[in-house]
Amino acid sequence: MAVKKRFHAALLAAAIATIAPACHAQNTTDWLANSYGTLAAHVGNTARSMWVAPEGVIYAASMWDEYEGGVAIYQNHKSLGSIGAHGEFQGSAITGNATSIFAAHQYNKSYGSGAVGRYNRATGARDLLIQVSASNNVPRIDVITGLATAGSLLYASDFYGNRVRVYTTGGVWQRDIDISGPGALALDSAGNVWVARKSAGAIDEFGPTGALLNTIQMPGGAQPSALYFDASAGQLMVGDEGPDMNIKRYTLSGRPTLAGTFGIQGGYLDTTTGIKGQVGAKRFTRVVGIGKDTAGNLYVLNNPWGGSWDLGRNGGTDIHAYNGAGDLQWTLQSLNFEGVAAPDPVTDGALFYGGTNLYEGSAGGTFVANTVDPFAYPSDPRIDMSDTQRDEHFGQLVSVGANRILVASGQNPPIFYFFHFNAANGYIAIPDASIPGAAFNTTLRVTSGFCIDSKGGVWAGLDKTGYIYHYPLTGFDASGKPAWGPGIPIRIPASIQPLTRIVYLADSDTMILAQGIVGSTDWTSIGTRIEVYHGWSAGNTTAPNPVINLPHVDAKSIDAAGSYLFVSYWFSSSGQALPNIDAFNLATGRLDATLVNTNSSAVDAGSAMDSMYGIRAYLRSTGEYVVTKNNVKGSSITVYRWTP
Repeated sequence: MAVKKRFHAALLAAAIATIAPACHAQNTTDWLANSYGTLAAHVGNTARSMWVAPEGVIYAASMWDEYEGGVAIYQNHKSLGSIGAHGEFQGSAITGNATSIFAAHQYNKSYGSGAVGRYNRATGARDLLIQVSASNNVPRIDVITGLATAGSLLYASDFYGNRVRVYTTGGVWQRDIDISGPGALALDSAGNVWVARKSAGAIDEFGPTGALLNTIQMPGGAQPSALYFDASAGQLMVGDEGPDMNIKRYTLSGRPTLAGTFGIQGGYLDTTTGIKGQVGAKRFTRVVGIGKDTAGNLYVLNNPWGGSWDLGRNGGTDIHAYNGAGDLQWTLQSLNFEGVAAPDPVTDGALFYGGTNLYEGSAGGTFVANTVDPFAYPSDPRIDMSDTQRDEHFGQLVSVGANRILVASGQNPPIFYFFHFNAANGYIAIPDASIPGAAFNTTLRVTSGFCIDSKGGVWAGLDKTGYIYHYPLTGFDASGKPAWGPGIPIRIPASIQPLTRIVYLADSDTMILAQGIVGSTDWTSIGTRIEVYHGWSAGNTTAPNPVINLPHVDAKSIDAAGSYLFVSYWFSSSGQALPNIDAFNLATGRLDATLVNTNSSAVDAGSAMDSMYGIRAYLRSTGEYVVTKNNVKGSSITVYRWTP
């Protein structure tokens, strides 16, 4: 009788196991690409200009921050909050004085573009709006490119007006200084204004009445992107965005002369002190802000290369603080907003490749490299201001032998860009091809899913064809550039149409297809049906087993590795955010686990998923799964680690 009871108990337990919801996984939760993981402490998104108050308070302006105001405030390596709305500022220019902050505004329907707002430093409230430029219908483009103030005067560079406009700090116009394409500004102790002309590689000095006094013609290729007058040394500090990637110091007694530089010549692209692309204490990327405090500390704002017409999704925020001796004291970094990084198979997941940046480590991680070289590859789509996407910060990475292939794309991409690496170029990703594009002999958009598999094969659901096209990798040339064969069409199974996602695991010949929303024209969203085909390339393209029915209707991004499919969601039908990641067993279709935030005191992982390729999954040689997720609110990347 006891044996019979034990038998029935075992049957009951087995039945319950088939219907019970998955338990939360015993995963760990970490983050990359931001100095701080919590929303309250996080470093703001994509600062493109900076002003430092005498007491060392830093004000950094951005075009967009999903969670807080567009002017972030820092001191002593910590966030002090923010000013304004998250989409209020252009990010192109900021300055301040003892009582106020002045910042360029982005386009607004009520007043257009070309306006500057004045904000009370104590309250954060805007108390004045100055319409500086007549170019008031230019969305997304920097119209006000420089701001500076001293005493009772405010100077503003009106780029399209080819003038520097002078106002009182109360907004009363005084005069204009005519100058072609003005940019960054600085005021010296004599009341003279220095105006950078980035495209001309020059800086002009004008007296208090507007008379031209001097011109500094910088070395060939130089692009003055930031100015600061160092009163203690009587020098003008110039951030050079050209190939030198450093800060130049000019003495201003008599005719300006170059007194020295700060930073490694060539910055992050130098190969004598590091690997090409490697960032570091004085290996600058794009210097866009310089400031000092009364204690003699120097602050440098870098904006790593990346991003296209949406300047709010540019390369990131990278603030360096140095003591009076020039030694690095700390950094504040926010290097990801709408993007994700993929674990690197070559290093078994130790490195993470985003669309433009490279990371390693934990608890915020280390910024290893910026993979864009704007001088060797000026047509790189990741810096193309007229590109069809707002950015290409979503990275997918595979390795075939020692050859890495990076695929970079945007938030909801109909086009994917391919890059390779080689020893001569270090960490720089070399542009190769795109789909659609000539390398794949198609002009059709990719609207029914995309995948690059571990053997370098490309799978693409081309727009309105009803087919998945497989482009097998044919090899690499001597420089490491990949090539693919003609597309092999495979009819999309009727049971999964409209198709919206493709994941192919070459090692196990497993194809995973996700259905879109039936009857909808939204090709970016996932419905509730996912089909798993074992032996796809062996010929099984019609008999899925298992079929996974998702528990939520708002799945947005999927990826797979090893034995599991990982699913990330947007919002539920009731409007509730669904931040966790579900792990489905590819053999049984069962929801085996849900990855949750196990480290809420140090990292926020609460962002809903609003991008098509916003998670990446990798199975390490240790049996540990590493899943990365785009964290929009925290301007970071959430990292889940799980061993089943």
